[in-house]
Amino acid sequence: MAVAGASATWAIRLGAQMPDFPIVTTIGEMQFHQYLVSDETRPITILISHPHDFTPVCTTELGRCHSLEEEFSRRGVKLIGLSCDSVEDHRAWSRDILANQGESEQNALSFPIIADLDRSIATMLGMLDPEELDSSGLALPARALVVIGPDKRVKLSILYPATTGRNFVEVLRVLDSMRLTTDLKLATPVDWRPGDRCVVAPQVSTEDARKSYQNLEVKSLPSGRGYLRYVDPPDTTAVAAGSAASAAP
Repeated sequence: MAVAGASATWAIRLGAQMPDFPIVTTIGEMQFHQYLVSDETRPITILISHPHDFTPVCTTELGRCHSLEEEFSRRGVKLIGLSCDSVEDHRAWSRDILANQGESEQNALSFPIIADLDRSIATMLGMLDPEELDSSGLALPARALVVIGPDKRVKLSILYPATTGRNFVEVLRVLDSMRLTTDLKLATPVDWRPGDRCVVAPQVSTEDARKSYQNLEVKSLPSGRGYLRYVDPPDTTAVAAGSAASAAP
């Protein structure tokens, strides 16, 4: 299926608006933007691409995504997958995915999968891995993960090689961090986990930080510049901490 109307020069980058294109999925045919706005309770979308159906790493990844549906939904997130096989193959593969998770194969996967048989979508989105080829010598999709905001713009992009499975607990951690940095003018330092102390974003003055946050600590550094400022996390992260703990494998 060739993608009509999409720019050949489009690339996944932070702030870029996701193009709209027709998709054929395990739940029917629609426009991609139609799916992005399909659930008001989950306005954020994660697009995840996979090299092929009936492959070991992909099977474990989609199973993990299925088992984390409640955690994603709690954060206002829905998922959609993409693989270079047919809808019929996707549906048959879904039974394997569910069985590997210990669920009945009669259940439905908690998110749809796009059929990208001719790789036109993966090509247009820059998701192909030139070092991973199929039996015909064609490049396979890499393990791309794109977080798309309610404004249809890219908020996060992670690209894994086809041979490396993703860590979805890390994805949940990043989603929690993004919520803080977007809504509360905070940032999260290295190795931050929900419940840890945060740092104040540079655009917030120290005076305003003292009024807005609890237990402000300005680190004393050789430069004499008070830019590294730690504060207690808002109460909202306590809820996220419990969610992340329950999601841990």
